[in-house]
Amino acid sequence: MPDALPPCSILILAGGRGQRMGGRDKGLVAWQGEPLVAHLQRVVRPLSDDLVISCNRNQEAYRTYADQLVGDAEADFPGPLAGVIAGLKVARHEWMVVLACDAPLVDRDLIEALSRLAVASDSAAMVRQGGFWQPMFSVLPRRILPMLEQAWAAGERSLQKALLRETVQGLECTEDDRRLSNFNSPELLQG
Repeated sequence: MPDALPPCSILILAGGRGQRMGGRDKGLVAWQGEPLVAHLQRVVRPLSDDLVISCNRNQEAYRTYADQLVGDAEADFPGPLAGVIAGLKVARHEWMVVLACDAPLVDRDLIEALSRLAVASDSAAMVRQGGFWQPMFSVLPRRILPMLEQAWAAGERSLQKALLRETVQGLECTEDDRRLSNFNSPELLQG
């Protein structure tokens, strides 16, 4: 492969409260006969020797899908920014792919395109869909950890806003790109 990508860590965010799922742990909700996290793990496993799952409950269930588990430093499900900070702290590689546990249709092509964009620009890369940033589909350099920690300490809780404090490259995707579908309600799982 002529444009070989450097090794990356992969972070699957599964630490949420699951409010739209009636409080169920989204990553473990079944879709097509398997937990949502299993679909993602199958896609990303060949891409990394450092698969990290951020989860705040059900650690034993997630352990079979990950090399490392992390939890938020604060209780009460503080959000994806906390999960990304926790993931960057343990990442073994200089680059980290960030994905949400409820996006089982993501594919290797999307991850590799994001990674190429990040490495070529030596900055974070994030999907832009229909003019909107999608921070749950990102590739981040590990060196932004101090900036994210500073944003957190200053009261920022939005992952998107924290990431946009620095240069971010956008990978443009169409509004109907199914790979970006979030299955974050019971109704969407029926499709």
